[in-house]
Amino acid sequence: MAKRTGAKYDAIIEAAVKVIAEYGYHNTQVSKIAREAKVADGTIYLYFENKDDVLISLFSDKMGRFISQVEEALQQVESPIDKLYHLIRLHFENLERDHMLAIVTQIELRQSNPEVRKGIGKILKRYLNVIDQILIDGVKQNLFRSDMDIRITRRMIFGTLDETVTSWITKNHKYKLLEQVDDIHNLFIHGFGKP
Repeated sequence: MAKRTGAKYDAIIEAAVKVIAEYGYHNTQVSKIAREAKVADGTIYLYFENKDDVLISLFSDKMGRFISQVEEALQQVESPIDKLYHLIRLHFENLERDHMLAIVTQIELRQSNPEVRKGIGKILKRYLNVIDQILIDGVKQNLFRSDMDIRITRRMIFGTLDETVTSWITKNHKYKLLEQVDDIHNLFIHGFGKP
């Protein structure tokens, strides 16, 4: 298998985002991805085992880059309250910028098989760990409630961000995701901040 870098690999990943967003995962054939990427069908199999591998790789590549961006940005921020704000903003900014990627991550990944969900779970765990660390730091700094269950709160945060983006997609992007940041941040802070 070819190394997963380079212009052809990137072209295949970008083509997969576009084709899966347009046709849906189950209606996407590898040949459609190859045509969109302007490569031969066989070239796909130099980089990927099958269509599931393309979807897992797409998510790992895009989400991995995003998580690295978040980790780097949060290193510049002191307060866990501000870190949470930046996390929400970056999450929405990333998906608002790329509507097709938002469709793939919010709609199509949920319709995939258990093997795909297992593959994406590994990279998603890294993102959830970022949220956990913000919460742990907030508790340590006495900014968040000490009796807060980190796992439940993390699920609440991720679930809220996830549902906000999904709703935005189903409403055909009629409003800006970034306009939601302040309200959602306030909801979280007043929900689990110190009384």
